[in-house]
Amino acid sequence: MKLILQGHDYRYAAEQAMMSFLPEAKPEAAESALPGEDCLISGLDAGGGWALLRISGREYRGQAPAAQERPAGALERKRLEQKLVKTAVFEAVVAMSGVLPPWGSLTGVRPGKLAAKYLQEQGDAAGAEAWLQAEYKVSPQRAKLCVQAAREELWARQQLQPEEVVLYVGVPFCPTRCAYCSFVSHSVEKSLALIPPYVDALCREVEGVGRLLRARGLRVAAVYYGGGTPTTLSAEELERVMGSLAAHFDLSVCREYTVEAGRPDTITREKLLALGRGGVSRISINPQTMDDRVLQAIGRRHSAAAVVEGYRMARECLPGVEINMDLIAGLPGDSFEGFRSSLEQVLALKPENVTVHTLTRKRGARLQEEQHAYPADEEVAQMLEYSLERLGQDFEPYYLYRQKYSAGGFENVGWTLPGHSCLYNICMMEETCSVLSLGAGGATKRVEPESGKILRCFNKKYPYEYIASVEQALAEKEALFA
Repeated sequence: MKLILQGHDYRYAAEQAMMSFLPEAKPEAAESALPGEDCLISGLDAGGGWALLRISGREYRGQAPAAQERPAGALERKRLEQKLVKTAVFEAVVAMSGVLPPWGSLTGVRPGKLAAKYLQEQGDAAGAEAWLQAEYKVSPQRAKLCVQAAREELWARQQLQPEEVVLYVGVPFCPTRCAYCSFVSHSVEKSLALIPPYVDALCREVEGVGRLLRARGLRVAAVYYGGGTPTTLSAEELERVMGSLAAHFDLSVCREYTVEAGRPDTITREKLLALGRGGVSRISINPQTMDDRVLQAIGRRHSAAAVVEGYRMARECLPGVEINMDLIAGLPGDSFEGFRSSLEQVLALKPENVTVHTLTRKRGARLQEEQHAYPADEEVAQMLEYSLERLGQDFEPYYLYRQKYSAGGFENVGWTLPGHSCLYNICMMEETCSVLSLGAGGATKRVEPESGKILRCFNKKYPYEYIASVEQALAEKEALFA
């Protein structure tokens, strides 16, 4: 597919608008196309944006008329022009497919930011929904979902003080690697020997970042251990990391302390009791599906029965601790009936949070290399429609994000019983405050509250690289928060 730009150089905007709806297109920049050759011509002139999409000899057109008055500022003008380019491409793709996507012309990963901005300026939830529908062709159901999540973001902003940050602690090890996973995650079958030196390095970084926060007068509002699967560590290793955190950080204003115990095959009574002694207030037990056949297809070596047993053990060992459970719509071998059954089984356990993801087929994941029968996008849509309806009866959406190349261009939604939102998840997804990330692959973000400007630094990606570069990681964080 050739990509030809006329009257502008917003290549990224045109590419993203096309690939959000035609992920297999793989556009290549070109000056022109041969007669009959597949191409997208994206243009911008005084009348607005326009697009011509040619596929298999047929042509489809899109228009995005410009308003009479253009913004005076250069930045505002650039944003408007990019929007015109995206909208015109979107209109051409809709003309070709005859399908209006549920998120309309929105291509970004954080649609809630638009709704939150509208709510801050106008204070009108119904108006925000109507605006999303009119301006971006978002469906009424997704517009409502977006505004509900945006209200939680504004709630989180009100909770946070200027000196508060959230903390992420990464443990990139799992008992086995899931076939859909593209994260920095090593199965312990292959990297067991790396765990002790990794814990040593992590504790060194905890000590150094603790000094940094004290020197800057910053305090931790929420802690989140992710991965990988942090409970791949032994009970003793978990206690050591949590003890180091307690020794070097001011946790006096910490509202929540989450540890992902995502894989039930890593949960033991000893580890759960260690988490309780460490002050954990929230854990994740993530089945992804409650169908044993699908679990096997995605490379998990546990059963649905093990999920139930892990959940029961967690409730017994950690009374009062909140539990989140994740499900994924669109897994290979799954069906609408299978997904509905999984959701009902999870709800029967009565967790405080349920997160519904849409399968994203990413480079680096084993699923990309294997032949699997995936549910069609229409069936994935049915799964998500059911989750919206069913969870909406008792739960509220509290955070929302989209990923590139997810099945059908859908979303991932965190649902909560009233009063049980995860502050960290909101802060991480909506970038409401600075995030200090420790461990391999950690992405630290310094968010400047007044301007919204975000500065970043990154830890080395792989465990063996991270172990050798802790001092460098600390120096980069020092510079970032100087």
